[in-house]
Amino acid sequence: MGEVRTLLDGRGLVESPRWHGDRLYFSDWTAGEVVAVDLEGRSEVVARVESLPLCTAFLPDGRLLVVDSAGGRLLRREPDGNLAPHAELGEPGWNDIAIDGRGNAYVNRVGFDPMTGEVSKPGSISLAAADGTVREVAGDIAFPNGMAVTPDDSTLIVADSYRHCLLAFDIDPDGGLSNRRVWADLGEGTPDGICLDAEGAVWYADVPNRWCARVAEGGAVLDTINLDRGGFACALGGPDGRTLFVVAAEFRGMTEEVPVTPGSGQVLVTGVDVPGVGRP
Repeated sequence: MGEVRTLLDGRGLVESPRWHGDRLYFSDWTAGEVVAVDLEGRSEVVARVESLPLCTAFLPDGRLLVVDSAGGRLLRREPDGNLAPHAELGEPGWNDIAIDGRGNAYVNRVGFDPMTGEVSKPGSISLAAADGTVREVAGDIAFPNGMAVTPDDSTLIVADSYRHCLLAFDIDPDGGLSNRRVWADLGEGTPDGICLDAEGAVWYADVPNRWCARVAEGGAVLDTINLDRGGFACALGGPDGRTLFVVAAEFRGMTEEVPVTPGSGQVLVTGVDVPGVGRP
């Protein structure tokens, strides 16, 4: 494990890191911006969407999908930088997104009331298929958060933050989900954003415990990185896939007027031994 260093700071509630090409893309929910940053710390805003949450993922053809949670839709960033409608999801409340190799987008929805801090109903996962149709494919997830599809497109792994576990589903030929199971019981771990590595382990970021942890199927902890603030999500990338990117901020609570301390959002980097698989 290499030294943890700060690549970028001064941001707000940072989420949804995705390595693509030669840059890391992440969302600043506070600013309503999707930002790209290179390994030298040079950054630019590539999209603006006033939405909280604001998560992203890349289609197989390289175009970026943006979850406009407030608008209940998926937007697609075209080569000219404009955002075009991709799919209509329905009422607000959408959170994270993962895309398989066929272009199917899995988007989860939370029954979270930010005014009370309570879950009013269990969350769910919907499939926005490559043909434009949208349908619910899984339910009864207390607080669905980060997701990742395995490289062979056979399995979707989902973080359930409130039940302190990672769930797994088989991906059926039509994109549906079946064979629900607990992939890893995390004990006191509270998983947020996740990513996969080449040995089949999952890195998950944890806000209340202020760490990132690498776990095997079943829940054995293989490695941890302690943070001085909440870890919201992580991604593997870099030239050889062995750079772990962590987006972190000082969390105040979703019921606060400002959920994180202004300017406390950071992109952190460290080296790891096992490379990522390019998902999510």
